[in-house]
Amino acid sequence: MAQTENTLTEQVIAWSSMDRTPPLSEIEALRMASALTEEEETLKQGLYRIIAFYRIMRVHKQDPISKQLLAASERTHPIVQEIDQFAQVNSYYLTIMDTDLPQWSIRETDFDPAKLKKSQSLHDQLTEAMQMYPRRLSGTNKLAAAYNRSYEELEDLLVLLEQTIETIEKRKTGSPVSAMNATVQQITKSLTAVKDALPNVLTQASENRPLEVLDQLIGLQEVKDYIHDYYHYLRYQQERKQFGFQMVDEPGLHMVITGNPGTGKTTIARLLAKLYHQLGLLESDHLVEVNRSHLVGSYLGQSEENTTNYVQQALGGVLFIDEAYSLKREGQSGNDYGQAVIDTLVSSMTSNEYGGRFAVILAGYPEETRQFLFANPGLRSRIPDQNYLELPDFKTEELLQIAENTALANDFFFTEEALRLVEDTIEQSKVDDTFGNARTVRDIVLRIIFQKGADRTLTADSWIDHMKLSSSDVNNPRKAEDTSEPLEQLEQLIGLQTIKNEVKKLSSFVHIQQERKSKGAPAVPIQLHAVFTGNPGTGKTTIAKIYAGILKERGLLKRGHLVVASRSDLVAGYVGQTAAKTKAVIRDALGGVLFIDEAYSLFRGAQDFGKEAIDTLVDEMTKHNENLVVVLAGYQQEMKRFIDSNPGLASRFKKYFVFPDYDSEELVAIFKRAMENYAYTLEEEAEAYLNEQLSTETVSGNGRFVTNLLDEAIQFQSLRLLEEEQTNMDMLTKSDIENAWNMVRRSAL
Repeated sequence: MAQTENTLTEQVIAWSSMDRTPPLSEIEALRMASALTEEEETLKQGLYRIIAFYRIMRVHKQDPISKQLLAASERTHPIVQEIDQFAQVNSYYLTIMDTDLPQWSIRETDFDPAKLKKSQSLHDQLTEAMQMYPRRLSGTNKLAAAYNRSYEELEDLLVLLEQTIETIEKRKTGSPVSAMNATVQQITKSLTAVKDALPNVLTQASENRPLEVLDQLIGLQEVKDYIHDYYHYLRYQQERKQFGFQMVDEPGLHMVITGNPGTGKTTIARLLAKLYHQLGLLESDHLVEVNRSHLVGSYLGQSEENTTNYVQQALGGVLFIDEAYSLKREGQSGNDYGQAVIDTLVSSMTSNEYGGRFAVILAGYPEETRQFLFANPGLRSRIPDQNYLELPDFKTEELLQIAENTALANDFFFTEEALRLVEDTIEQSKVDDTFGNARTVRDIVLRIIFQKGADRTLTADSWIDHMKLSSSDVNNPRKAEDTSEPLEQLEQLIGLQTIKNEVKKLSSFVHIQQERKSKGAPAVPIQLHAVFTGNPGTGKTTIAKIYAGILKERGLLKRGHLVVASRSDLVAGYVGQTAAKTKAVIRDALGGVLFIDEAYSLFRGAQDFGKEAIDTLVDEMTKHNENLVVVLAGYQQEMKRFIDSNPGLASRFKKYFVFPDYDSEELVAIFKRAMENYAYTLEEEAEAYLNEQLSTETVSGNGRFVTNLLDEAIQFQSLRLLEEEQTNMDMLTKSDIENAWNMVRRSAL
């Protein structure tokens, strides 16, 4: 390991040419630089040169940070001089290309005011731009020669422009129009030579080739492969047309792009617009983005007008309709004008006036888009089957790469420890279909950056401290949790020894299977859904909460929270509402445990709406798999009949936990622990009375009974203290317990 580190250090120090790839990425160099000591000056200078190189690649110029980094190194170092010159020439090239020069020309037949305006504008732009750069670069290399030649030609052009301006202003004849046009053409060639002399890493980064931009996107490999194939197919068709071949069944350019939020649908659409333009299939690469609010009107005829207006705006380019399925949903009332948009759009796609002059790209979630197109065969028929793209969700490693790129684009980087916490945060967020993929990750990163900037105790000793995002900057969700471990909480419970053993056994099983899986061994399927049976107050809800915590700790649940529900939370009073209500509760429980108390109450007969809740529950359990754990709870006999009556439930709930009633000693212990949590004490006579009552009388409610008993005892103590004017507010007496006992027993009757 030490030898590898020494080799890497030597490579960093030895890197001396931009023609060779640096031995570290920008983020790796930043991490290493942030951990250096003052004694490692030579290594620090090498790292600074690498960081400056990447920074210039990103911003395409020397900014204050890159200048500072290079200034920290020896000015005579080859890479410093090379980077300095390359950065300066690259900035010069981009600045000149940003003027009117590349498209500038003037005609003899132009009127003098037009000639004067164009000449003055270009003269002012070039004068301002050239003042930023030296007249000559020292050295005999190819880049310096190209720069010097182009600069001299620009000076010649300025002279010609000044002559033209003077000629027109003084109403003379014979402005050097031909000479100026020839000089502009020559300068354009010279600027091309400047670009060719620059390192490829700089020129490639500053250009905007659609396929290259596509390949630089993170993930989406199947989509990339398809678009490459699609591009070559379209180019092949263009070549055939040049020979005179024609296709009667030409597929067209219309496209459907589906995917969950943040998977890159809009990005892919923009790249397709650029590809279409690059191939000459469309006049421009502009993309008009619209959704339902842009197209659907509020009165008769407005939708058609809106749609036609946006089609006209998109002529020569692409009309991108996001969430296209929202135009017309099943069940919408007759006064919804979304169908008018669809009809107008289909007509425009095929009309003599607009057909073939623009492309339509529909985007949205996969299932909703599929249903929308199925319900609109006219629109579906205009889009060939091969022009359907479904973008997958990003993998965790891809999302982490997006997080690092987002941070770097904003001049930040994560330490390795911070990045692990970011991964935890991402996993916490991936609980349902609303997870925004790249969009959510960017929001997470920007929130972390905000937290760093909002920290008033922050002190930064150097530039790199302003870039570094450490673990203290990441708001890790685990920080807000109970500090005690779930298994510790389990052990602290009174009684329930059989249940404790079952939970610990299941926890150990899950842990070992996860270990086996990580080592590539086949893992036994884990049955996480469970049935808790027992009387009220026996600790079922408490154990369910601990169970959720254990599954999260073992890595099987992302959030580890508990959602408690009953029949009233799941079953509605009208046809069709129960499924939606049940799905809403399940959505809240994703990533955790859904605890359904008195679950047998869901089914009260074949005509009861509860059956719909059960069917929905079974479907959603299958859909979400390990992202949802369901615990059904209730009385033992009722739960057995309920599970046996539904094969779907019986096949999914194979783990049973039977909760026994507490004995008298356990109930006293529960009472005393709850009392001590509020800093109360119990006099001896009161404790003896409590023991006797619980030993000789049968009570219902178990732990819930003694909790209610304590609440009443504290209230009776408060009344006694005020009446007797006593000062011991911590002691519960026999009379307090006796009065409370009678009150709770009467309430139970």
